[in-house]
Amino acid sequence: MIRTSIAGASGYAGGELLRLLLGHPEVEVAQVTSERFADRFVYRVHPNLRGRTRVKFTSSQELGPCDLLFLALPHGVAQRRVGEFAEKAERIIDLSSDFRLHDPSAYSRWYGHKHQAPEWLNKFVYGLPELHREGIARARYVSGTGCNATAVVLALWPLCRRGLVRQAVVEVKVGSSEGGNRPGLASHHPERSGAVRSFAPTGHRHLAEMEQELGLISGQNLHFSATAIEMVRGVLATAHCFLSENLSEREVWKIYREDYGREPFVRLVAERRGLYRYPEPRILAGSNYCGVGFVRDEEGDRLVLIAALDNLMKGAAGNALQAMNVMYGWEETLGLEFPGLHPV
Repeated sequence: MIRTSIAGASGYAGGELLRLLLGHPEVEVAQVTSERFADRFVYRVHPNLRGRTRVKFTSSQELGPCDLLFLALPHGVAQRRVGEFAEKAERIIDLSSDFRLHDPSAYSRWYGHKHQAPEWLNKFVYGLPELHREGIARARYVSGTGCNATAVVLALWPLCRRGLVRQAVVEVKVGSSEGGNRPGLASHHPERSGAVRSFAPTGHRHLAEMEQELGLISGQNLHFSATAIEMVRGVLATAHCFLSENLSEREVWKIYREDYGREPFVRLVAERRGLYRYPEPRILAGSNYCGVGFVRDEEGDRLVLIAALDNLMKGAAGNALQAMNVMYGWEETLGLEFPGLHPV
């Protein structure tokens, strides 16, 4: 067994990660930190863990050595303290956006500040196993992935890597947990309930990851918008792709089965009838799966790709656990077997 700790375990992603680690057969949870809730029992913040653990939060200043340290801290914290954290653990998986991008100048463009530890960027592998499994297996440091970016990248990657996307226009609909557990006006119930709110018609930060991983360019052949809806968990990405070749439906399915047919956490949705013939985040809640499907527009060169996932799982904590399994050479599905619920 390995000893793991979580820095920043009081947030939604940190709590989800702790839930998963407590059920993982190869892991012992050593410490979990929270500056706000130090010395309080974990279940006071994450009530679903009542009866599962008696561990208390500690301050990050009290972190001791461990084999693997997960960082679930707000953006900007890990890059300021990465050297300190690296002294505590041989391996690190960072769920924040601090080490997702290879180019330091991209942080100035997308996050509005210079990166505080640019020399560390090339030490981290972008933590999406479907694209970077071999790199993650060799890595000591792995980044997290943005939930919106994960859905969009998994939807488009088989086409982009073959140079088949001339242009993509993508809209994601997202649940409220994507905004984290800090209350604010946007999450206030009278303001959030019943909302269908476009909060990022252009310029969403996750575009940086999409550009990096897909090779498309924002504002040229990649366009992205995000809308908040009345859902707690989930991301639904709808990508209108204009193709460089006139592919038939059969040819598209061949491409996606070739790339994802053996992927343990990508579900290809190929139903022609029924209520769930397209991917839907609701039935993936609590699971690490990403559903991917498509509809071919027979009237033109448009292919509509649809991807769905749970933003706290495949979009954050579940994907991090999957990356951990890859790093240690364990079965990739270990601790992630939950298939989702229906109905919910």
